[in-house]
Amino acid sequence: MENRELEVVQEEKHIGVLIRNDLKASNQCSKACNKANRVLGILSRPVVNKSSDVMLKLYKSLVHPYVEYYTPV
Repeated sequence: MENRELEVVQEEKHIGVLIRNDLKASNQCSKACNKANRVLGILSRPVVNKSSDVMLKLYKSLVHPYVEYYTPV
């Protein structure tokens, strides 16, 4: 690479996934959990009809994707 040294970084975000230099997923998991909790908190305040059916649909459409897609297996 034209005789240049590569910069050492602790963490890099690539296509929405946090990759650490030690390959641990703890930061990715905690960030996904924090985002899901924020969305859940935002949902629970303004919703007037808090029936289980309505809340389940809101959870599945707005919160669950953060937990499912951004948390490594």
